[in-house]
Amino acid sequence: MRLRWLVWLCALVPTVALALTPVTLCPGQNVEPMPDGRMLGHLPYPEANPADLVTIPGDFGVGRPCVMHRDAAAAMAQLLAAADLAPAVKGKLRGISCFRTVERQRQIFCSQIGPKKRCANAAERAKSSGPPGYSEHATGYALDFAIRPLSKGCGDVSDCIAHTPPGQWLLQHATEFGFELSFPPGNAQGVTWEPWHWRWVGVSAAAPGAAAARALFTAARTRFPAQPGIPEVALPPEWQKAIVPAPSPTPIWPK
Repeated sequence: MRLRWLVWLCALVPTVALALTPVTLCPGQNVEPMPDGRMLGHLPYPEANPADLVTIPGDFGVGRPCVMHRDAAAAMAQLLAAADLAPAVKGKLRGISCFRTVERQRQIFCSQIGPKKRCANAAERAKSSGPPGYSEHATGYALDFAIRPLSKGCGDVSDCIAHTPPGQWLLQHATEFGFELSFPPGNAQGVTWEPWHWRWVGVSAAAPGAAAARALFTAARTRFPAQPGIPEVALPPEWQKAIVPAPSPTPIWPK
């Protein structure tokens, strides 16, 4: 029995050593992964298959076209159509950043680290951006919303978006189209509150494409639940018809 335990321990040690080998995220930024596989609080994600990506038509993308996984893009079209029915929101929701390659994420992450830059090191940068290989944007299912025209005193990727009519609309209705807020206030991942960043997982597990999306976000959804989020298990249709929905309260978000 003792020999078996020693064999198991010897086999485990190289694995642990490999998992904790420092990774060079940016020049001069060598970071050791966390024991659970995360990097500075962020979970790892694969880069989407280009064959699964489509460009959302029109001027939805800000600065560059908004590219998303085709299943998420279909849901986005429905979301935007519904948003246009609200006078205070119509035509104002845009996508400032959608799918990003791992290399593109590296540029975004590393460009703000260094002297006279926004962040002193990778750990500080990771509070507001995923390291390359650890961003939901790489999956094609996530995006950052922007508002156009810009709201007075509220720039892009700022939490003040939550206090604008378009931002409030998203907080109250985005889940109806399969989108959930990845980084709510005080999230355990240590990422800043991002009311502009949403990921698509489908309105139910049975929705077309939802199973694949939910598989990618299993760890995030079980360990770091989204808020607003979408329940993993949907009620059977016959049960849903028997339920009278209660009025949705307005979310109370940090001021």
